[in-house]
Amino acid sequence: MNRNDIPQAIASGNTALGIEFGSTRIKAVLIGEDHTPLASGSHEWENSYENGIWTYSLEAVWAGLQESYRQLAAEVSKSYNVTLQTVGAIGFSGMMHGYIAVDKDGKLLAPFRTWRNTITGQAAAQLTERFQFNIPQRWSIAHLYQAILNKEAHVKEISFLTTLAGYVHWQLTGQKVSGIGEASGMFPIDSTINDYDAHMVGLFNNLLDAEEMPYKLLDILPKVLVAGENAGALTTQGAKLLDPTGQLQVGIPLCPPEGDAGTGMVATNSVAERTGNVSAGTSVFAMIVLEKAFSKLYPEIDMVTTPTGKPVAMVHSNNCTSDINAWVDLFHEFTEALGVKIDQSRLFEMLYQQALTGEADAGGLLAYNYFSGEHITHLEEGRPLFVRTPESRFTLANFMRVHLFSSLGAMRIGLDILFVDEQVEIDQILGHGGFFKTKEVGQKMMAAAMKVPVSVMETAGEGGAWGIALLAAYMAHNMGHKADDEPLEAYLTNKVFAGEDGTTIVPDPVDVEGFETFMERYKAGLVIEKTAVQALK
Repeated sequence: MNRNDIPQAIASGNTALGIEFGSTRIKAVLIGEDHTPLASGSHEWENSYENGIWTYSLEAVWAGLQESYRQLAAEVSKSYNVTLQTVGAIGFSGMMHGYIAVDKDGKLLAPFRTWRNTITGQAAAQLTERFQFNIPQRWSIAHLYQAILNKEAHVKEISFLTTLAGYVHWQLTGQKVSGIGEASGMFPIDSTINDYDAHMVGLFNNLLDAEEMPYKLLDILPKVLVAGENAGALTTQGAKLLDPTGQLQVGIPLCPPEGDAGTGMVATNSVAERTGNVSAGTSVFAMIVLEKAFSKLYPEIDMVTTPTGKPVAMVHSNNCTSDINAWVDLFHEFTEALGVKIDQSRLFEMLYQQALTGEADAGGLLAYNYFSGEHITHLEEGRPLFVRTPESRFTLANFMRVHLFSSLGAMRIGLDILFVDEQVEIDQILGHGGFFKTKEVGQKMMAAAMKVPVSVMETAGEGGAWGIALLAAYMAHNMGHKADDEPLEAYLTNKVFAGEDGTTIVPDPVDVEGFETFMERYKAGLVIEKTAVQALK
């Protein structure tokens, strides 16, 4: 977009605004007609632990929202000499799951319970068994049922149950709605009708009747909307909540509020069937868009949807780069003890590159990177381990390679359920996160582990605020081209990511075979990790 055209585009509202409530930062991004960011603002925040609950206060929600918007508007004024008064469309995103329950007067009935709370084990287990569908502890329905089982007084007064993004959207528009990806983290979705699963709704209503609740489930859940649908407009009250200065105009259309999983898929162009993205940093998780739902229940895999309602399998591993980072820190200590000054990022790059020269299977070495437990391998706690036999080839290259392999070991066990048990086929994975920072290395290891081409795009770091801004722009496009009805997948590929610079690495057969050999060793050695957890208290 020509910089001289930007002020006029902003003044006339040829823009889209996305705001995402992350776990440590609220970020606002304004994008232009070419979908590139024009301005941004952010606000740091932290959850608090109060009376056994991880929560954020509503005061912190509004203060953070207003500050991130204020910063964005100030950047628009400074950079383009324009006062921000309107945008083409707005979208809100946030941490998925959790529990925000309000009464008929809109009053909060209990402190906001975030996804981080693990206080719903009884409810999650009972609902998983009843539905024959995996209900993780962090899901909204697990929080609701646990509150009912706990005989919490407020549950009979619930008029609306929603998530953080859904709550903010409701306050700004008056609309009790949710994007389908966000809704899929509240209650199971039937992707054939793009709505809550009717059979499971009936099963839950039976539980509500047994507890003599004065409502049915659909009375209190938000209405489900898919990407591209209009989800209401900014009210007078909503405009003041977002911009207390009074500059922002009312009537701006909003897209359905979405969860951070959905905006991550959009920001990496991973919403089409047979595509997926993998985020690899402190933890690692893969989101794979399925062609059809699974044949049975798998407790190791979470089922959600894309913002258009396609089923998505999420394989999540708690541990990825923490252990290898600790080893690099040790090597850094060694270089400093020698009196050698080397930049830490340069050391990372050099050590990661060493892994490419190691033996395909890492020379018979074995490592477990478990700083914490892993549900995929059924461990409540973790003990980082490095193990070798007298016959192992203990070289620096093999040492680095086995730690990179280990970073992906637990996730690979979950992925085998997809690729082996369910015969899921994918064409390409988009990688993002610190694991991919050193050119080619992380991509080659991930391609070997997943047996599919792995791409890294330059825009992958733009994040969820950009993703929800794209969904707002897509809705505005649909409103202006009603006869067009362009699918989200085509819109992203043709209008957002066309000509995108990126690199793709296809699996090397030698690397694939080496990783398979490593995985046999990894699975056989899990008894060592379990023994270490028991022995090293």
